[in-house]
Amino acid sequence: MILLSLSLTFIILVLILLFIKLYVLKKAIKEITNSLDNILSIDTNNIITISSNDKDVKYLTSCLNKELKELRKQRIEYETGNQELKNIITNVSHDMRTPLTAIIGYIDLIKDEKEIDIKKDYIKIIERKANELKKLTDNLFDFSKAVDIKENMNREKCNLNEILEESLIEFYSIFKSKNIEPSINICKEKVYRNVDKILIKRIFENILSNICKYSEGDFKVSLYRDGKIIFTNKTNNLDIVSIEKIFDRYYTVENGRKGTGVGLSIAKELTKLNKGKIFAKYKNNYLSIIVKF
Repeated sequence: MILLSLSLTFIILVLILLFIKLYVLKKAIKEITNSLDNILSIDTNNIITISSNDKDVKYLTSCLNKELKELRKQRIEYETGNQELKNIITNVSHDMRTPLTAIIGYIDLIKDEKEIDIKKDYIKIIERKANELKKLTDNLFDFSKAVDIKENMNREKCNLNEILEESLIEFYSIFKSKNIEPSINICKEKVYRNVDKILIKRIFENILSNICKYSEGDFKVSLYRDGKIIFTNKTNNLDIVSIEKIFDRYYTVENGRKGTGVGLSIAKELTKLNKGKIFAKYKNNYLSIIVKF
């Protein structure tokens, strides 16, 4: 009889403890639900808080807060990306309007012009404006590809010396036409990195293209054995503010009227995809773009 009474007492205690546990869990779940609804409805940076000290409930809360932080991060990236895309579209539309308006205007002049020599001059201007328009569309196309290129990467052991040399050779005629005499210093040691060769070449090409646009004669490139590449050129059009924005997707030197401002932004994105670093320095009217893999 005593044993039965003890057993019954034990069962009652267990039931009471279970009831208390259930009550605490329900209260914690209600707190989590209310807190989550509040955070999602007013888009606050607060985190979920609970009064329970239950380790499982605390772990659940920690996981939810972690996911909330990731959700906020993705939302900010999405909103920022949308705003940058709008800015790019606005800038590109403005840039395209100028050569298009000129082309249409000179076509109208050709229709009414009888002098052959004058028509030829107009055609040359139209050709130059058409090439400017092509560069704008090429830059925009490059940007659209760079945004979603990660899945198609082909990493392999690549020789950075060879890729840099190939890129410089391809720009030789452009350097010559711009009266730019490059000073080239490539280390004798072969520098190998596990990267996507095509993307590395595009990084170099975008940087070199930027140099051809804005360089005022002096240009130097150095590749070091630690995988650092420094591109340096003289330019008087920059300041501290410009350097901070030089890799922005829609920023260009001189208010962006020389291009769409996506070349260095693409170089930055492709460098990050290849696990590298890229940054800029400006000192004594010399701009340095430093890339390291």
